Amino acid sequence: MASRTLYLVAYDIRCPKRLGKAWRIVRDWSTGGQKSVHECFLTSAELQQLTAAMRSVIDEEEDSLIFVRIDSRCRVETLGRAVEPVDPEVFYFG
Repeated sequence: MASRTLYLVAYDIRCPKRLGKAWRIVRDWSTGGQKSVHECFLTSAELQQLTAAMRSVIDEEEDSLIFVRIDSRCRVETLGRAVEPVDPEVFYFG
């Protein structure tokens, strides 16, 4: 089984229609997050698929998208109602 890496995927999308499409795409890969920042455990192939899907939605002249790789050796700090990200044993895509 390919190893997964935790990424924070964050975007700022100006158009509400594109924003909705982007949210639905990232939500399918996300294990947690908030409105425009999502925690995604991804293999290299999944990262490429997600990047390609998002590239088809964003307008590179108006929008921004960032993937931040989180080093697995670092402890994740959370505050408030936040839940520490955990790589689930099974992902279901349906």
